[in-house]
Amino acid sequence: MNSHHAIQWLPSYIVPFVSLSYPTSPPTNPDSFHHSAYYTTGLLDGCFIVTCIAVMAILRDVARVFIMEPFARWKLTRTWEQSNASHIQQNGNKNGVMNGNGHAGHANGDCPPKKIMSPRDARKIHRSVLRFAEQGWSVIYYTLQWSFGFYIHQNLPTRALNPTEMWSNYPHIPLAGPLKFYYLTQTAFYLHQILILNAEARRKDHFQMMTHHIITIVLMVASYLYNFTRVGCLIMVLMDWNDIFLPVAKMFRYIGFYTLCDITFTWFLISWFVARHVFFIIVILSAWFDGPRLITVGWVPELGQYYSEFSYNTFVYLLVVLQIIQIIWFGMICRIAWRVISGQGASDDRSDDESEEEKKSQ
Repeated sequence: MNSHHAIQWLPSYIVPFVSLSYPTSPPTNPDSFHHSAYYTTGLLDGCFIVTCIAVMAILRDVARVFIMEPFARWKLTRTWEQSNASHIQQNGNKNGVMNGNGHAGHANGDCPPKKIMSPRDARKIHRSVLRFAEQGWSVIYYTLQWSFGFYIHQNLPTRALNPTEMWSNYPHIPLAGPLKFYYLTQTAFYLHQILILNAEARRKDHFQMMTHHIITIVLMVASYLYNFTRVGCLIMVLMDWNDIFLPVAKMFRYIGFYTLCDITFTWFLISWFVARHVFFIIVILSAWFDGPRLITVGWVPELGQYYSEFSYNTFVYLLVVLQIIQIIWFGMICRIAWRVISGQGASDDRSDDESEEEKKSQ
């Protein structure tokens, strides 16, 4: 089926896990990706998704343990030591004990005693290190995937402000290799996120996040199998854009760069509103009005045509539910923005509050 694209010595049952399945001939006059390989869709695509989930889990741990955590621990420990040294020096000056060089002296000599980090401070630093590392992986993933998604979007005829090409000439099959790879890796990421949500300690917005991820996965899988991939690609690019900036803002906060945190969060607020409450609503309105008008085929699965009133309305209603969840989140974001404006600084209402157990332990 796709053995000519895979390493020849691999057993046939391994091939779907390491290469794209269902290669086919390219369309006669493609309107995008003129020089790419083309594929159809099928259940074996799930094998490739499984591999992507495993690779993402490994990459996440490598980035977290070997890059993000060491850097955050070094930065926070260094900040604590500098703060402690400054505190000791101030206390020495207050006591009026000066050495020959005009600096504060100490009972045991010129070197100030080194303060041992308290368990409370150690727990606080450890928690910030873990949170910083978690958000660091999100920044890496969303930056890379948005860049790739933007490349896909630029090669497709669809545009955010004129989305009618998402529905014209439906179904848009077969799929170009880059587009198929993008769809499968995105699906793998959200499945991976569900695993992470259930593996880590629950946060305040656990239910909303789970609902969001489940609806997103349903929409992605349905649009993939029903050949509505162009609208799916546009939505994913819009969503991933502002998902880069929220974790960056959190990372700044965890290592004590509060001004940079507030600036980044302000940019995140603007990008969220534009992408998710302007462009995304344009997509929903286009799906509501343009889709039924421009799609001229019916339900003929053998030809890759999966349009029916029920299936299409379900798709549109799920988009609306997704927008409602995002409106709720936007309300939380606006509350954080008010804290920035009022000088209290940005803090995350959505997902980074400590659990009651953590608070009690401190």
